[in-house]
Amino acid sequence: MQGAPPNIPSPLVGEGQGERGSLSPVIKVENLCKHYGRRKRVVEAICDVSFTVNRGEIFGLIGPDGAGKTSIIQILAGVLSAGEGKASVAGIDVIKNPEAVKGIVGYMPQGLGLNLYDNLSMAENIAFFRDLRQVPADVYERNRKELLDMTRLTPFLGRQARHLSGGMRQKLTLICTLIHLPDVLLLDEPATGVDPISRQDFWKIIHRLVQERQVTVLLTTSYMDEAERCHRVALLHEGRIIDQGTPDFLKTRLTGQFLKVTAQPQYEALKLLRSWEDVESSEVFGGEIRVRIRTKKEDLISYLTEKGIGLDSIASYEAGFEDVFVKVLGRQSSVNSHRLGNKPQSALKTADSALPTADSSENILIQCNSVTRRFDTFVAVDRVDLSVMKGEVFGLLGPNGAGKTTLIKMMCGLLEPSEGSIKVAGFDVLKQRRQVWTYVGYMSQRFSLYRDLTVMENLRLYAGLYGVKNKDFKKTIEPLELSGMEDRLARDLPLGMRQRLALACALLHEPPVLFLDEPTSGVDPVARRAFWDIIYTLSRESRVTIIISTHYMDEAEHCDRLGLMHQGRLIAADIPLNLKSTSEKRSGSLIAIRTSDFRRAFDLITGPFPQALLYGSHIHIRTFNPESDKARALDFLRDAGITDVEISLQPLSMEETFTDYIRSSEETNA
Repeated sequence: MQGAPPNIPSPLVGEGQGERGSLSPVIKVENLCKHYGRRKRVVEAICDVSFTVNRGEIFGLIGPDGAGKTSIIQILAGVLSAGEGKASVAGIDVIKNPEAVKGIVGYMPQGLGLNLYDNLSMAENIAFFRDLRQVPADVYERNRKELLDMTRLTPFLGRQARHLSGGMRQKLTLICTLIHLPDVLLLDEPATGVDPISRQDFWKIIHRLVQERQVTVLLTTSYMDEAERCHRVALLHEGRIIDQGTPDFLKTRLTGQFLKVTAQPQYEALKLLRSWEDVESSEVFGGEIRVRIRTKKEDLISYLTEKGIGLDSIASYEAGFEDVFVKVLGRQSSVNSHRLGNKPQSALKTADSALPTADSSENILIQCNSVTRRFDTFVAVDRVDLSVMKGEVFGLLGPNGAGKTTLIKMMCGLLEPSEGSIKVAGFDVLKQRRQVWTYVGYMSQRFSLYRDLTVMENLRLYAGLYGVKNKDFKKTIEPLELSGMEDRLARDLPLGMRQRLALACALLHEPPVLFLDEPTSGVDPVARRAFWDIIYTLSRESRVTIIISTHYMDEAEHCDRLGLMHQGRLIAADIPLNLKSTSEKRSGSLIAIRTSDFRRAFDLITGPFPQALLYGSHIHIRTFNPESDKARALDFLRDAGITDVEISLQPLSMEETFTDYIRSSEETNA
């Protein structure tokens, strides 16, 4: 296609492209309401919700777990009835005629490939949706090829869906959703469980469909950088829209100073900050504490130094959309109520005193030596050597299918290594598996509890499985904010609460080692912050050793050390700061471009800078010549008529670091 932006392939084949640039609403919602339950148990899921989405617009529904986002998407997709109000898609009244809308929308439900058929191969699933949508053969072949190329799934076409990683299932679901190229996309948490590189691919697809076909997109997301890419967003809380507008407009709601503080001892500094009335919020990011304060920076310095805290550095940072989310929803106080500064030290007790030290160094709790795992001819984990220290938070990062979950299952004793050895708390996972199980807690990637049991019934069941008797469950559920939910069915809990319940079950036998496989996948930022406070408390107060896998790169900053996996190999293991330093030496510094017209700027800048990436509403470029490239990019954009441009040198984020390591590994092993 002539005139297509660089690095963006020609458009897929679809029908009904129509005129571009129309501002008439494609999606229109007026005073929409939805209630669940009867009589005294009525739950108000949506209340008086109104918004419109124009043709060619990306509109984001953002809110905490249980805010009503999924219910709105399901009503518009014609799979859930509404209580009151009006809703239409492309002129079709979805309240009166829900079946009529199903043929014109692409609907991707929340969850890791929940609409896939596990017994079918990837190719068979795609073919099934072709038949379901009655896509012509020539259109199907072209769309299938390009979607497979974009998602990098061609090598796995013969694999059954049940054997795909969580991220691969999401990408396959996206292919099935887009195979008929609908003009309206309804995407419920589409990138949950997908690694950063694949998320970049996903957004290139969405960006291209919007730019070239004027597709209308309504999505929900728990990634705040994705919220920044939307044209407009609506913030929901308890079923109501409490604010909406462009991301830049909503950022104007923020007040106060945003500072990153490096202090010693960090744990004491954090507790002091959270007890100071002038601090609005505070979070640990690796060696830094990020705070929002009402007062001056000098007051913060005086406060900490008077308390005997040593300050290594203090500097301002630019607030992100996650700060908007927390501020506008007004829930920071509820998060702080269970922060470590206010929590009884015995609340999350673990069996720390009984750790064996035989056959291992006193401080090394997990030791992997040349660990390999094969599934037939496929090598899922390849000769991994790894040591994890007592009380350490060790993060595992890697693309989907890199081997993270397989390695965690082997360390838990749930899978046998094909080669090599693993010791956990001094026990060999092959020869002493039952002893290992008494010393570890495991929270799986998928929700592993019984959905038809209540919170308390799940806790009692797992206590029995672990052989725990006379357990005071109150001491387990209170720090995790599950009090008052004891009689609720697990399936009725918001995702964030379900994850806390899974963590509570993993902690019942007070294990000194905890394995968490993507525990916050799909959880909103407020709930994720609270979850990480629990992890930090377990590590720092109870000296629990925690191994955690995640696709949230901001969460990676919380870890003491990180292990980067790719194609089954552990390609790097170090503290985040050292990983960033190595990446900068290999691939250059980072310059960030900021402009109100960032979508057009990104299309243009990929000509002279093909390595440019879009992160939120910023364009990031790696370079060894930052000053000259800043000037070159500025001149290029101004010549194209984009004048409101700011270009600055920025420290590397974990996302750029991760992407650089993976691409370098791919080049090395090509």
